[in-house]
Amino acid sequence: MMLEPPMNKLLKQVPSRYMLVNVVAQRARQVASEAEDAGLSLEDKPVTIAIREVAEGKLSLTDEEG
Repeated sequence: MMLEPPMNKLLKQVPSRYMLVNVVAQRARQVASEAEDAGLSLEDKPVTIAIREVAEGKLSLTDEEG
């Protein structure tokens, strides 16, 4: 099974695997909460959405750290 997007692409956005886990987990909780509040059903899992956002450079560490 291949991880998509590849880990090396994710690590270009976030300096370490440990920080990547924290950033993705925090954003996934936020996505799930927003969807629940809006009464929306997500097509993908919140973690998948968060990982995709990191790979596309949509999240910055300052957004997630603050």
